Amino acid sequence: MAARADQKVARVCLGSALLPVGRLRFTQEPRRQYSEFQYFESWLDDARAFAIAPHLPLGLTPFYASMASTGDQRDSLPSVLQDATPDAWGRLLMERVHGAGLSEFDMLTLSDDATRQGALRFIGENDEIISGHRAPVPNLMQLDALRDIAVRIEQGREMSNEDLRQLAGAGGSIGGARPKANVQDRDDLWIAKFSSLGDQSPVERIEVATLQLARECGLRAPDARLMLENSGHPVALIRRFDRRAHVRVPYFSARTALDRSGAEQGSYTEIAEAIRMISKAAQADLHELWARMVFNVLVTNTDDHLKNHGFIYADNGLWRLSPLFDVNPQAERHRYLKTALIEGEPFVASLDLAVAAAEFFDLSENDARMRAREMASLIADRWKPLMRQFGVGGEDLKSLADAFEHSEAEKALSL
Repeated sequence: MAARADQKVARVCLGSALLPVGRLRFTQEPRRQYSEFQYFESWLDDARAFAIAPHLPLGLTPFYASMASTGDQRDSLPSVLQDATPDAWGRLLMERVHGAGLSEFDMLTLSDDATRQGALRFIGENDEIISGHRAPVPNLMQLDALRDIAVRIEQGREMSNEDLRQLAGAGGSIGGARPKANVQDRDDLWIAKFSSLGDQSPVERIEVATLQLARECGLRAPDARLMLENSGHPVALIRRFDRRAHVRVPYFSARTALDRSGAEQGSYTEIAEAIRMISKAAQADLHELWARMVFNVLVTNTDDHLKNHGFIYADNGLWRLSPLFDVNPQAERHRYLKTALIEGEPFVASLDLAVAAAEFFDLSENDARMRAREMASLIADRWKPLMRQFGVGGEDLKSLADAFEHSEAEKALSL
């Protein structure tokens, strides 16, 4: 006798006001998962209505998603909903708490409602907010304890359900593979990033220093600081940009903007085309994205995949490029990016390609050359002092040099 399909339904709402946007119907069968999303007529009639993602335009037509085309169960949800589900670290936590075999609907709805990425919220058939955790978001005073729990989880050690649930509630909805958690500091929500057992360098110190370097280069980056900085395992605190005090800001990734599925990649020029279509300040966002592209080349950030670029809601159905995030310099011999500079070109971290792409970002070649030269000069002068300021020195600093001092940087300085 064939196993019956398991069907679940949730109302999709927005923000603190729980504005009803649409309905998600999710089906799990033994070998596949799929879903249907449809906007409510009441949302379509609302003066505040906007499409929650470019490829889910307003209208009564249902949208379908299935893992059938890629074999990846994450693709059983529309991409914008995938953005609100946890990645590797969060999934590890969720499975430790709730057990293996969770569906994508479970991954989406059982993550903590208070800290879920973006502004999407989910109401069950009993008219209650669906959330796997009800405890308050941890505060800064709990950082040391959270860090200790994260270490024990990485080590695969046994621990109490209370500890597991505390970290799963704080960290279950955050993207990425590294240990992390959400923490509250007064009215602000921050991501706390912890050291990982496999780290060969002080990753947290390097990321905070690099975000400061990005700000000095004129890029939009979130506030970042170190906590427990005098210990052997400091914590990087990054302010959440999808929160403004207690207001939740709608968000989706560049992967969603480009309607990618599975492991499909993309290019900066494709993101530029998306900006032209959806941005409230297209030229400013185009110039910002081009500068970030060059910054990634100059500091050898090779983790610039499509989920590490995003958009936050502005108003009137328009969006803005989100602040820069997840920038981690890597001293690698083969310097390739996760997002190609120009569609159809190799994924090599090439300054020549970046300058050649300038026209796609409403920049003249002369302006592009001048901007790249200025950034390269500032980076050359400031990267070492900033790393030392945040506690990176000795062999760690020497090992990092190849990420900042390389042929593409020399080329930029000579433009």
